[in-house]
Amino acid sequence: MASDYVKVLTDDNFESEVLAAEGPVLVDFWAPWCGPCRLIAPLIDELASENRDVTIGKLNIDDNPMAAQRFGVNSIPTLMIFRDGQVSDTIIGVRPKAQVQAAIDSAKG
Repeated sequence: MASDYVKVLTDDNFESEVLAAEGPVLVDFWAPWCGPCRLIAPLIDELASENRDVTIGKLNIDDNPMAAQRFGVNSIPTLMIFRDGQVSDTIIGVRPKAQVQAAIDSAKG
């Protein structure tokens, strides 16, 4: 079950929740059938609860393919950090929490 702090992102709300957001936004591009995506899900929940000043959301690429295609997501899980509507960092695959946290901290400026 997703954390209360993780937003559910869709093709319909991507513009307002991610591209027009103030401050950094981490987007987890995932799919329910993806084993590594399920593996990283608890990490995303932890990061969301520990980084309340950053928007963290999950976008199911099966149900919302347009955003994934727009940003060239070819492998999942892919984590993208957006700042001011632009991708500031991309992490592909399962990575240690410290690496993802460092990317979030860098995006905070």
